[in-house]
Amino acid sequence: MSAGASPQVSVVIPVYNEIKSLPQLLARCLSTMRATGRSFELVLVDDGSSDGSSKLLAESAAREPELSAVLLIRNFGQHAAIIAGFAHSRGDIVVTLDADLQNPPEEIPKLLAAIDEGNDVVGSVRVPREDGALRRLASNIVNRVVRQTTRVMMHDYGCMLRAYRRPVVDAMLRCPERSTFIPVLANSFARRATEVEVSHSRRVAGTSKYSLWRLVTLQFDMLTSMTTFPIRLLTVLGAAISALGMAFGVFLLVARLIFGSEWAAQGVFTLFAVLFFFVGAQFVALGLLGEYVGRIYVDVRGRPRYVVDRVVEAHMKGGPRDDSRTHESLVSGAP
Repeated sequence: MSAGASPQVSVVIPVYNEIKSLPQLLARCLSTMRATGRSFELVLVDDGSSDGSSKLLAESAAREPELSAVLLIRNFGQHAAIIAGFAHSRGDIVVTLDADLQNPPEEIPKLLAAIDEGNDVVGSVRVPREDGALRRLASNIVNRVVRQTTRVMMHDYGCMLRAYRRPVVDAMLRCPERSTFIPVLANSFARRATEVEVSHSRRVAGTSKYSLWRLVTLQFDMLTSMTTFPIRLLTVLGAAISALGMAFGVFLLVARLIFGSEWAAQGVFTLFAVLFFFVGAQFVALGLLGEYVGRIYVDVRGRPRYVVDRVVEAHMKGGPRDDSRTHESLVSGAP
């Protein structure tokens, strides 16, 4: 690839405390992409790592002409890091990949072949899954909910090994919202979307960065940023609960008339249980409404999705460049 020319493929990889797997990741990605015969770039976004990953990325980017290191000032989250990589990428096709090597880089050519068939978005399905039974069960539930709410029939939204055409990436970059779920957002801009089966491996090193709480938070982001289905569901559930409450009230009245007041007094704990159920339902409703209001609040403030500390890359002409700039000049994600 000549200096200044746009590559055919950009591979965007968010990195957070993955220093043990980075050498193998870089070697395998470079080997795989060179074997495709396409011009390419690797855009690795360090999401505020504290284990030396950023230093290793900067040193590697200064040596390798196909590699760019985008170093964020702190941890902004996986999807914000991917958006930062999208903004820095230049390829006609953009592939996203996790840094933990659970999705082998050697599977990237499958996605490129599917893009060549005319698809705008190519997802992947991990076969077989190498996660625990509980993780697989939670993933299946989430994928089913997403399919029902978005009406996009993909089967593995949790797999970040995906490929996008440049118009889809540009459309996502024009979206100003802060809470977003990239696989679902991309599908909303795709004319044709498909998915391919890819292999899945156990972690090479380190531990998963997604705790149970972070997974729950991610699912809330996914649902509330893409659909108003939960609010509509609350309306239906509220109407159903109200109807059941009225029916139960009529039943209590009839039972009191038939069996007398002594029977009604004995049902006081049932009334308390019904009351608590209604109170719980109200709290659930308020919580979901609060999720939407909170996202409105975040978007109205207009703060950036991420802030880049510096960009390090080696150019084929002029030698290595360490593009260190002030935080203000690299604040990204504002509408």
